[in-house]
Amino acid sequence: MTKKKADLSQFEQQLAELEQIVSQLEQGDLSLDDSLKQFERGIQLARQSQQQLQQAEQKVQILLQQQGSEQLTDFTEATGDAK
Repeated sequence: MTKKKADLSQFEQQLAELEQIVSQLEQGDLSLDDSLKQFERGIQLARQSQQQLQQAEQKVQILLQQQGSEQLTDFTEATGDAK
C-alpha cells in the first residue's frame, strides 16, 4: 500500500470512528465516565483529521502556486452558494 493510500485509509478510519463515537454519545447509553472518555477520543480524532485536512490543503496550495494558478477559494464562494 502506498503512503497516500495509507494516509487516506487512516483518515477514513478516523472519520468512521468519530461517527461511531458521535452516535454512541447521542444515544446516551454510556456512563458519565465512558461518555467523557469517548468525548476525549472524539476531540483527539477531530484534531488529527483537521490537521490532515490542513496539510492536504497546503499541498494543493503549493501545487497551484507552482502552476501559476489562482489561490483556493471556499467551495461556497466558487459555486455561488450563500454561507
